[in-house]
Amino acid sequence: MQSGLISVVIPVYNEAPALAELHARLATVLREYGVPFELIFVNDGSRDNSLDILRTLSPARIIDLKRNYGQTVALAAGIRAGRGDVIVTIDADLENHPEDIPLLLAKLGEGYDVVTGWRQHRWHDSVSRRIFSRAANALLSRLSGHRLHDAGCTLRAYRADVLKNMSFSGDMHRLLLAYLAVRGAAITQMPVRFTPRRHGSSKYGLGRIFGTILDMIAFTFFERYHNRPLHFFGAAGLGMLCLSFLTFIVMVILRVSGGPTFIETPLPVLAVFFALVAFQAILLGLVAEFLYRFSKHELPSSSEHYIRNEEERA
Repeated sequence: MQSGLISVVIPVYNEAPALAELHARLATVLREYGVPFELIFVNDGSRDNSLDILRTLSPARIIDLKRNYGQTVALAAGIRAGRGDVIVTIDADLENHPEDIPLLLAKLGEGYDVVTGWRQHRWHDSVSRRIFSRAANALLSRLSGHRLHDAGCTLRAYRADVLKNMSFSGDMHRLLLAYLAVRGAAITQMPVRFTPRRHGSSKYGLGRIFGTILDMIAFTFFERYHNRPLHFFGAAGLGMLCLSFLTFIVMVILRVSGGPTFIETPLPVLAVFFALVAFQAILLGLVAEFLYRFSKHELPSSSEHYIRNEEERA
């Protein structure tokens, strides 16, 4: 840890007022820590004068994206350009404190693969944002099997090798800890300081909520059901079949008790609709299962493929 290069990746989007202070604090902290470092600023298509300010900063490496691609692409570009044994990521809005980086690095030196910040005091957030954040953390913890208190904190330290061969897509940066956890990375969390944004406006919005939900669905499918798609689509189909059956039961009970006839209520149509969706989901799962089994991932016919040859190992 004390002899390796540290690459600090900072995605930037319309953060001009904060850049000079952020650069100065990062450089001061890392020089005092006494390790070689590089600061990689990724300009994610900023529309203000962020790029002009970045060009005045030294030392700094600048990656200028052609347009605004989003934080995932910006982080991926910086991570791939990093030459260090350790990758540190931090937002450019000064909400996280650069002075906490040595704490993350020291913890990483204890043998962990990832040390992520945990913003414990965020009382300025709206009630709706805090509710969504807690729900997202709880769901990600369930999906990954690792208790995550603050999956949205960008201030993290990674061993560079755990990020190799990671395919960044969508808004994957929000679920990166979950992806690393299911791959066996040793992850720990550390309380860090947090300061409300002083410049610019937050990029948080309703679209981010929907994007996170869709990314969770993708994570569930590709990480847990990619080799057994019928289980994924079959579960959805069985759920729809249950809804169809319950709708049918309610329809019959209403009719027997003297309620509206079948043609006076939309329940028969709903029952048929749920049943059709259920059969379509199950058929889609069968097709996906067929494609998987007869693709390049087709399982070998012999069970010997799965038996470790201990004689060769010896």
